[in-house]
Amino acid sequence: MNAPDRTHDPERRAWLPSAQAETDFPIQNLPFGIFSRGGEAPRGGVAIGDHVLDLRAGLDAGLLSGAAAEAAAGPSLNPLMALGRDAARALRHQLSDLLAEGSPVQGAAAALLVPMAEAQMHLPSRIANFSDFMVSREHSWRLGALKDVLAPLPPAFDHLPVAYHSRASSVRTSGEAVRRPNGQWMRKDGLYFGPTEALDYELELAIWLGGAENPIGTPVPMSRAPDRLFGYGLLNDWSARDVQRWEMPPLGPFLAKSLSTTVSPWVVTADAMIPFAIAAARRAEGVAAAPPHLDSDANRRAGGLSIALEAFLLTPRMRAEGAEPARITATDFATMSWTPAQMVTHHGSNGCNLLPGDLLGSGTCSGPTDGSEACLAEILLRGPVTLPNGETRRFLEDGDEVIFRGRAHAPGAVSIGFGECRAEILPAVPWPA
Repeated sequence: MNAPDRTHDPERRAWLPSAQAETDFPIQNLPFGIFSRGGEAPRGGVAIGDHVLDLRAGLDAGLLSGAAAEAAAGPSLNPLMALGRDAARALRHQLSDLLAEGSPVQGAAAALLVPMAEAQMHLPSRIANFSDFMVSREHSWRLGALKDVLAPLPPAFDHLPVAYHSRASSVRTSGEAVRRPNGQWMRKDGLYFGPTEALDYELELAIWLGGAENPIGTPVPMSRAPDRLFGYGLLNDWSARDVQRWEMPPLGPFLAKSLSTTVSPWVVTADAMIPFAIAAARRAEGVAAAPPHLDSDANRRAGGLSIALEAFLLTPRMRAEGAEPARITATDFATMSWTPAQMVTHHGSNGCNLLPGDLLGSGTCSGPTDGSEACLAEILLRGPVTLPNGETRRFLEDGDEVIFRGRAHAPGAVSIGFGECRAEILPAVPWPA
């Protein structure tokens, strides 16, 4: 399952010129998504260069066939996700051959392409469940030290990937604005309710689950966890830090997190990520190995992923001046303390039934160096953000736009991207009279 094949060949080229240039979506990627155009019903598509290949049109034209193509062509990817990685791999092979230079049906296939500029993107799946993890030791350590410098990590951090259940109904796709939430917290002058004054981003990896649902009460061991990893994207777990500090002690995050979660619209399949698998991050000095049920030789050898992740900020003034977004975070998923497979196995270890189309967030992907902090709360430990035009930020202001980008990279492989994950902050709604 994890061996590279012809679809990963760095010499393979698409006949579409925009897929031959520097792009997130070369022929080695071929991520799935749901799009619509001109008021038509949403349907499945595949990103290639600066176009979307319409899967429904490909079926109607007889250029695609099989259960996987039918499952991917509808208004959500849940049916394809439910078929699992083998089915998605077979469809990926069809698509790669269709789009490769020398394809005998290039002329007919060109008629299936829709310019991305004309495509409206939708959520990839109907999300029944969204669980958010905390797998960056550095993120946990930096913010935990504010509460207890002698014991900054949660006691369980090195023994399991800590997580909480978040709000599936407020997950939104890239491009949809985020409304500043009202909330309650304690100020120095007393209890306050109103628009948050500490809105933050969290740069995370989105992990989309696939495969058959495990019956409730039946765990997902490490040997089967990779079968449940359908694909990946980018995720912004927006956080109201003042609200979070006030509500956290009893039970954990609630209204500080459920205001909105933004995901990139394209699902980069687990098979497309095969060239970018790396050894799981080494355990910190003095930290024991993972518990046996969260450990495997395969995970130690190739459970990690090499993905460069970046966060950019575009303020209203920068937009008016025609300035480019300013990069404020550069990190890599390779340094995370727990792998996607370990997240899946831990989530299902109590017999929780994981559904195709479920979403996992990796948690804030902060790295060990200055500049790799993946949220403003951590950056502020070094001081406010100073932007190239002289503006400063402690937390996000109305009109600010946060943009995430990611690139999977490995020596000898064609780098692939995830598309942007972006959203602008709108002012809070006045509290109803």
